[in-house]
Amino acid sequence: MRAQVLEKLEAGRLRHGQFASAPGSGPCGLFFVQGPCGCRLRIVGLVRPGWEHVSVSTPRRCPNWEEMCFVKDLFWDEEECVMQLHPPHSQYVNNSRYCLHLWKPTRQDIPVPPVSFVGVVGLGPSETAILLAQLGGLS
Repeated sequence: MRAQVLEKLEAGRLRHGQFASAPGSGPCGLFFVQGPCGCRLRIVGLVRPGWEHVSVSTPRRCPNWEEMCFVKDLFWDEEECVMQLHPPHSQYVNNSRYCLHLWKPTRQDIPVPPVSFVGVVGLGPSETAILLAQLGGLS
C-alpha cells in the first residue's frame, strides 16, 4: 500500500465519530470519496498481519470495474498486483449487499497468468471488436 495517502483520499477521511481516524494515519481508516462514475464511494482501508485490505461500497449497487480500478490506484501503485477473491461458499461473509473487496498479501507475490492467456497483447477494444466481427462472419 502507499505509505503516503493521496490528497483525494485524505480529504475524504472520516475524522469524527466511531470509525474516525486521525489525518496522516496512512491508508487505514474510513473514507468517503466521489468516484469516477458519479457515485459516492465508502472505502475502508485496513492493514492486518500478512494482508492489506480495502472494501468499497456504494449506497445502491456494487461498485463497477472502473470504480474498483480507481480505488485500487488510490491505495496501491499502478504496477502493484491486488486481487478480488471468490472464496468457498463456506467462507462467505456478507455484511453489506453492495460491497466488494481488494486484497494484497504482504508476505508473498500474487501469481498471475501470462498476459497472452488473457487476450491478444497490443490489441485494443476497437481492434478486438473488428476482429471478432470478422470471425463471426466466417461461420
